[in-house]
Amino acid sequence: MNPLRQLAEFGQAVWVDNLQRSYITQGTLKKLIDEDGLKGLTSNPTIFQKAVSGSEDYADLFVAARAKGLSANDVYEQLAVRDVQGAADILRPVYDALKGKDGFASLEVSPRLANQTQATLEEARRLWKTLARPNVMIKVPGTEAGVPAFQQLITEGLNINVTLLFSQQRYRQIAEAYLSGLEKFAKAGGDLSTVASVASFFVSRIDVAADKEIEQRLKSGASAEQRKTLEALSGKVAIANARLAYRIYQELFSSARWKALAAKGARAQRVLWASTSTKNPKLRDVLYVEELIGPDTVNTMPPATIDAFRDHGKVRTSLVEDVAGARETMRQLEAGGVSMKSITERLSVDGVRLFEESFDALLGAVGEQLKKQ
Repeated sequence: MNPLRQLAEFGQAVWVDNLQRSYITQGTLKKLIDEDGLKGLTSNPTIFQKAVSGSEDYADLFVAARAKGLSANDVYEQLAVRDVQGAADILRPVYDALKGKDGFASLEVSPRLANQTQATLEEARRLWKTLARPNVMIKVPGTEAGVPAFQQLITEGLNINVTLLFSQQRYRQIAEAYLSGLEKFAKAGGDLSTVASVASFFVSRIDVAADKEIEQRLKSGASAEQRKTLEALSGKVAIANARLAYRIYQELFSSARWKALAAKGARAQRVLWASTSTKNPKLRDVLYVEELIGPDTVNTMPPATIDAFRDHGKVRTSLVEDVAGARETMRQLEAGGVSMKSITERLSVDGVRLFEESFDALLGAVGEQLKKQ
């Protein structure tokens, strides 16, 4: 059996972390749904930047935009909205068959707003209204400013994908904000069954950063005992961090508080594993899929990881394995002089910066196309 399809038997949904016009016009997305059991899609500025720079898929929009004198930002939004609407329409049968549990396509608010609560709220509401599909999610960053924005948007009944989560502490904040938002939405008479959310917890970037910190500690005079401990942690921190975040999910979404919401029709906020391509060539190319399989989760994979897992992925309920070992990994990391708090705070800042840079490059690529005659 196709390993991608097997994941559904373990409670995990497969999403693709990619979108370009050809996915819609050439049947790529439909094929992933039909053959691999795909249930959703994520996009971000980096993905759109590559799509615009690497194809002629948007020539029609550029011709019309030149005639109207539209700005690069206006054209970007047109193409992003069109693609996400198209993806949502193709995913709509999945959404209907699963009665709203899955079948979502995501579009991100501008990364330039990541540290502005009110501006994030306004853009999220505007994009939600513009997309006008029940099976879209607006992506909001899990920054300090993003947490209250997210809670308010849930209070208003929007579907939200909270992105750029790295730390267990911030994940807990987001999950609790979801519960608070649902409680207020219910109090206002809202239908809780119409609200869906995922918490996008980034994985591979943790190992890249942790391995770099470990290497620096080894070079800066670690003791023989610390050296042995730290060397053994390479490539293990991200999975340990994710498994412990999932323990928080299990705790919060089995509580009396949650059960009261579930009785009113609320859906659990699933944990979505993002950044699941393997950056270290020494590690197995499907490591961040195989080791994070469990109920009520999503794994959004770039196309190369989807292909690799289809070819040689092994499926088991791995997410709840060796939680004590995960705690020990994190303890040993701190004992070795590497601060997880420092790593996750830096990754959050860097994540916003990288998306801002991609957004600027995207607008630059659109601008270049607009200059052509």
